[in-house]
Amino acid sequence: MESVHGSKIIYMYRPLSEAKKTAALRLAFVKENGKTVSTDADTTQTKDGTLRSPSQAEIEITSTSVLASDDTMISLLEKAQLNNEKVEVWEINLDKPGTTDGKYKGTYYQAYVTEIEKSSPSDDWTEMSLTFGIEGKGAEGDVTVPTEMLDEALYTFTDTTAQAE
Repeated sequence: MESVHGSKIIYMYRPLSEAKKTAALRLAFVKENGKTVSTDADTTQTKDGTLRSPSQAEIEITSTSVLASDDTMISLLEKAQLNNEKVEVWEINLDKPGTTDGKYKGTYYQAYVTEIEKSSPSDDWTEMSLTFGIEGKGAEGDVTVPTEMLDEALYTFTDTTAQAE
């Protein structure tokens, strides 16, 4: 058994209304993602002990990132929230290759953006925190991850020679 490094679990997003026009994208400069599955349960006291009656599980996905000046996905997600539009969310495990090249094991969800918070302290980077309220339980499958999204570097190697225009 091996542990999974946090950088190997990524999330991609897309407003559902954009599904025929654009590919899903990651948020830039993600610091942390989270997924919470919670179930409320009513209890009934009996002479033999407590009986529990669980409700349906609720799933919430969160993301905190440093705001990139040209991160168009943030704008699309803000518009989706303001217009009560569904978004698509993919949770992808880069440690689990799929059945074909360029694909990884993941879970597909449809959700609503339930909270967006922008924090801009005077002495640090502006951060965006987003919360997604998931509908249903999601569906597992193989997710296509473009090669450029796997490159974690902020820039690529450049040689010492003069750069051509």
